[in-house]
Order: sequence, then C-alpha cells, then structure tokens
Amino acid sequence: MGEEVLRVAFIGLGNMGGPMAANLVKAGHEVVGTDLSEEACAAFQAVGGQVAASAAEAVRDVQAVVTMLPAGKHVRSVYLGEDGILAHAAKGTLFIDSSTIDVDSSRDVAKAASEAGMDMVDAPVSGGIVGAANGTLTFMIGGPEVAFERAKPLLEIMGASLVHAGDAGAGQAAKICNNMLLGISMIGTCEAFVLAEKLGLDPQKLFDVSSKSSGQCWSLTSYCPIPGPVPTSPANNGYKPGFAAPMMLKDLLLAEEAAGSSGAKTPMGERAARLYEEYCGNGGENSDFSGIIHLLRNLG
Repeated sequence: MGEEVLRVAFIGLGNMGGPMAANLVKAGHEVVGTDLSEEACAAFQAVGGQVAASAAEAVRDVQAVVTMLPAGKHVRSVYLGEDGILAHAAKGTLFIDSSTIDVDSSRDVAKAASEAGMDMVDAPVSGGIVGAANGTLTFMIGGPEVAFERAKPLLEIMGASLVHAGDAGAGQAAKICNNMLLGISMIGTCEAFVLAEKLGLDPQKLFDVSSKSSGQCWSLTSYCPIPGPVPTSPANNGYKPGFAAPMMLKDLLLAEEAAGSSGAKTPMGERAARLYEEYCGNGGENSDFSGIIHLLRNLG
C-alpha cells in the first residue's frame, strides 16, 4: 500500500475506535466511519472524518476496513450473513479487526473472509485510551503474511509496536494470554501491599525492595496500585480508569472460555476472574483495574 492515500472504512468509533480512526484521518487517509452512537459519529466528523449511515454503506468502494467492536457476537453480526460487510465490500478488500474477542469467533470470521476473496487480520490492541489517542498502541496480529504486510502501513499509524503472532486468531490468543497474566500479577501485587500494610511495613520501602528484586513486574513498576511510588499510575488519580476493571474482567472471561475450549488448566486465571467479578459487582465497575486493592483490603 505504500504511502498512497486510501479510502478506509472504520466501524466502531467508541473510546478506542474514535481516536484510532482520527489518527488515520490525520495521516491523510480518506476515512468513512460509522457507529450506533450519534455522539461518536459527530465527534468523528468534527476531526475531519466522513460518516456513513450503516456499516454496509461504509465499506462500499474502500480499500481497507477496520473494525473495533465490543464482543464476538457483534463481530459475527457485522461481518457475516447477507447484510454483513463481507457481502458488501469489493473482492480483495483488506479487513483489520481490532476488537478483543474469543478466538473461535475470530477464526470463523477470518475463514469467511478468505472464502469471500478478502485479506484479513485480527489485530487486538494494548495501550488503552491514551495509546489510542497518541498512536502508540501495541497490535498483536494474526493472519497470513500477505494480509499482515498489507495492514502494516495502517497499523503503524495507529500504533508504535506490531507483533505478528501467527495465523488467524493468533492475535486474539496473544492478547488473551497477556491480559490473563496481567490480571493475575496485579492481584499478586495488591496482595503484597495489603500484607505489608498489615505488617506495618512502609509501602514505599516494599516498592523500593520489590522493584529491584525478584518481585519486579509491570503491575508494580509501571502501574503501582498504591499512591506515591509511580506518579503516573491511576492510584494517584483516584483510580480513574486507564484500563477499566470491567475490561479486565472481560479479558479474564475470554481467557477462561479459551482454556475451556482448548483443554488448558488456568486455576490462577479462574480465581482472578472471580475476584474481578466480585470487585465489579461491588462498586468497582467505574474504577481502574488496579483498584481491586480495595476489595483485597476488605476480604473476609
């Protein structure tokens, strides 16, 4: 695709999709977007995007389509069937699905795209709303090499790091595995600080020790769940979401589903999911996922 100006459809202009689509507009591409939210469509129009009345209308006469949707059922609904976007796009259109969904849905849609003569990659993201706005997302990408190469110029506008993880569904698998690990490590980090508090240990001293020794992890050194040690962490901003607790719960449930369908055993992942369910159901639904330290302080 080089640096040519492309006509791109962007379906899903929410908290993540909106700024991602805006970055494509800023890079000079002709972007036509659509979303069920009139407010999201108006915001996209305000940054220079075009708005279509429907997904089917948006994908006509475009070279590439990016989708950012809530769940597998939405991706299946938008892509498949007589009124799906695969039926309305020109043969050879490139599809990039940046939704975080179950692996089976991702692979099923990719198979349908291939059978329709389309190139497709699954490309879920890490980096949150800030990364979407700044164009610094990490993309975990699954799909054939030819589709990956076609997608790269667009992905490089929206992100700072691209990892081609393998064939169709591999991007989703990488995202799910990574975020399961993140959820588990955040709970472990929070437990350590709760124990330190009960033992009368200054939390800054625990940070000073663990950040330089075998307890070191991203949840501690980049996203510390207590105020103080890491000024940019949500703990220093009232636990306002950088990555919301319900989004972590969604990813943990996807990991649980994937473990069930693949025969993997993930007891820590399952326990993490139960704790995030409890947190989200008891006041944590509008908080950052690091706010689960409040639940852990009050257990029992």
